[in-house]
Amino acid sequence: MKTETGDSPGTALPPPGETMVRRSSGEQVALYLRRLIFDGRLRQGDRVPQDEIARTLGISRIPVREALLTLEREGWVTIKPHRGAFIGALDEAAVRDHYTLYGLIYGFAARRAIQRHTPELAAGLAAICAALDGESDPATVGRLNHDFNRLILETASSPRLRAVLRAMVGIVPGNFFELVPGSVEVERAGTAAVLAAVRAGDADRAAEEYAVMLSRQGDLVVELFKSRDLFPAAA
Repeated sequence: MKTETGDSPGTALPPPGETMVRRSSGEQVALYLRRLIFDGRLRQGDRVPQDEIARTLGISRIPVREALLTLEREGWVTIKPHRGAFIGALDEAAVRDHYTLYGLIYGFAARRAIQRHTPELAAGLAAICAALDGESDPATVGRLNHDFNRLILETASSPRLRAVLRAMVGIVPGNFFELVPGSVEVERAGTAAVLAAVRAGDADRAAEEYAVMLSRQGDLVVELFKSRDLFPAAA
C-alpha cells in the first residue's frame, strides 16, 4: 500500500455497501474511510487515496475533502498541506476515552431524566428491557438500544446534551452489536441496571451504571481492535 508518494492502495478498494444509503456525500465518505480503517485496509501513516475513493463512491473530490476535514477534527486523519491526508494513530487510550466520554454524557442524561421524572419513564424503559431480554438479532438490539437512549434523552429534555452527542461519532463503522462480540450481553445487563436505578429514583446510581456499561463496551472494542491488529505497534 502506498503512503506519501501514491494516491491509491495496492489493490482496488471494496464497494461501499448498503450502510452508505440515506447519507449525505460527505457522511458517506467519512463512514467509508472509518470502515477502511476498521477493516485494516488503511493503517497509520497511509496516505488517503482521495481520487480512488471518489471513483469508488461515484462522487466528486469535494465531499471527499469535506469528509477529511471532519475526520481530522475527530483525530482519524492528519492533513499535511501540499502533501495530502494521512491516517492518524488510533490507540487504546483514545478508544477507552471515547467510551468513557459516552458514559459520562449518558450518565448525565440519566441523572437529569430522573430529576425530571415522568410516570412513563420507568414503564417505557421496562418495556424496552423486556424486549431486549433474550433478543439476539443485532439489528433489533441496535434499534432497542436507540430507543432506550432516546427515551432517556427525551425525558432529560436538554438540547445541550443532544448537541454534544451529535458532535460525537461512533468508532465502530456499522452495526455495533453485529461487529463487537459480547456487546449484546453487556447492553442487556447494563440497561437492566439503569432501569433498576430509575425505578429506585437513584440518579447517582443511574449515572454510574451508564458509565459502567459504556466502559465495558469500550473494553470489548479495545479487544476487538487488538484482535484486528489496528493499534500501532509499541515502540
